[in-house]
Amino acid sequence: MFVSRGKTLVIFLLVLSTALMGCSAQNNAQKSGAESAEKEKTITVSWPRDVGPMNPHVYNPSQLIAQSMVYEPLVSYKEGGKLVPHLAESWTISQDGKEYTFKLRQDVKFSDGTAFNAAVVKKNFDAILKNRKNHSWLGFINFVDKTEEVDEYTFKMTLTQVYYPTLQELSVVRPVRFLGEAGFPDDGDTSKGVKVSVGTGPWMLSDYKKDESAEFTRNPNYWGDKPKVNKIIIKIIPDGETRVLAFEKKELDLIYGEGVISMDAFKQLKASGKYETSLSEPIATRELVMNTTNDILADIKVRLALHHGFNKQAMVDGVTGGLEEKADNILSKNLPYTNFEVKPLEYDVEKAKAYLEEAGWTLPAGKSIREKNGKAFELELLYEKTDQVQKPMAETLQSEWGAIGVKLNITGLDISTNIKRLRAAEFDLYFWSNYGSPYDPHSFINVTSEKGFGISESLSSLPMKQELDQQVREALLSTDESKRQQLYSSILNTLQEQASFLPISYIKKTAVYQKDVEGFIFPANRDENPFLGLDRLE
Repeated sequence: MFVSRGKTLVIFLLVLSTALMGCSAQNNAQKSGAESAEKEKTITVSWPRDVGPMNPHVYNPSQLIAQSMVYEPLVSYKEGGKLVPHLAESWTISQDGKEYTFKLRQDVKFSDGTAFNAAVVKKNFDAILKNRKNHSWLGFINFVDKTEEVDEYTFKMTLTQVYYPTLQELSVVRPVRFLGEAGFPDDGDTSKGVKVSVGTGPWMLSDYKKDESAEFTRNPNYWGDKPKVNKIIIKIIPDGETRVLAFEKKELDLIYGEGVISMDAFKQLKASGKYETSLSEPIATRELVMNTTNDILADIKVRLALHHGFNKQAMVDGVTGGLEEKADNILSKNLPYTNFEVKPLEYDVEKAKAYLEEAGWTLPAGKSIREKNGKAFELELLYEKTDQVQKPMAETLQSEWGAIGVKLNITGLDISTNIKRLRAAEFDLYFWSNYGSPYDPHSFINVTSEKGFGISESLSSLPMKQELDQQVREALLSTDESKRQQLYSSILNTLQEQASFLPISYIKKTAVYQKDVEGFIFPANRDENPFLGLDRLE
């Protein structure tokens, strides 16, 4: 009896153990299934060009949208121009306005698990300042005197003089963002490249195929709110129509950006009712820069003629389907120091022709192109060839200016070549936009004065250029708010009157996404990515 009961007990325990193991296996399988489902939460987006080398301290071909996924700033720019703590949890500014002391967050790690601290902040600043000339468009860079690691989590930066937009410029996507120790080359000079893209941001680059795709997965060490999806895949699709077809085939979940698809395509996708669409508030002014060092464009009468010589409203309506608004101001009024009235240079063909005649550009009998001293009126307009809005606008300008006797040659270039031509001031007319938030208006006026970026050079034949440059310096260094307002008004009014910038429309970002994507919000910073809050409906 004792043996029989023992056998029964053993059998019972074996059955119970097997059942428990089965339950455990089932639970593990369910858990594994849940984890697999989570891992499959992927958002696929498109971009017109390769993301580049993922170096936080350099410019093109590195793409802002990808750099902002991996690298973070000390200070963040939020809606309404509010500056809030990010990697710095707080800061103080000395009474003389020259010393900035930042208390760093102590819970931050890079994606490789190493610590974020004052030493690595200083190392990044040292790398940036080693190539100061490359970054002089960012005003405060020119005034950094020294940087210090005060203690493990306290960093101090001292300027040679007061510069009021310093904090705002620290919020931009590049170059003042932070690379982990493992990413630095042996000599510390990041302008030559980085070893690996190690940042503190919510994403890290996990797979990369040049000119094809870049995959970003969640940073397991991220200190802030975690992304809701596991992976963002950026597919490189240069052509806008191909991008739309891929989206309609559900090969893409999101199309986002400026000029990434035509406005007609955006309207058609919206009208279909099959997708979600969003249109941002104006983020910048789309305009042409006229190079006054060109003998033709040095004459203000010619510049005014070009302003009056095309139907801006009709072009904006035709190309953007009314989604963008006609611009008369060089900078939109929603930026600081810009809310003042200007006299629009309205469409007036007869006035345009009269200005050209006064400037000596006459139309010989039997010819369609004006001439002066035997020279034909011929200009070149550069545009970025992947931009789905610039090209049709360039073609419209070519037609309308042809009607007043101006031959316009239009040239589409890749972004790197385009920017090289701009910086060298090797252009007649150039499609450009101001920087938008968080850069303007101070970055805009700075670049009209600071040489090396093409804009100041293109304005160099203006008769009051030296006076403008002096006003820019005073505006950026002034601690007197009323004086700053007066200086901005004077600078912007002069540039409007000189007609060296031809404002066309206020740019808006577009977004089209599949119905199962939620949480899309346009970032306040023009160059930030919108991926952190995205989720997929189950």
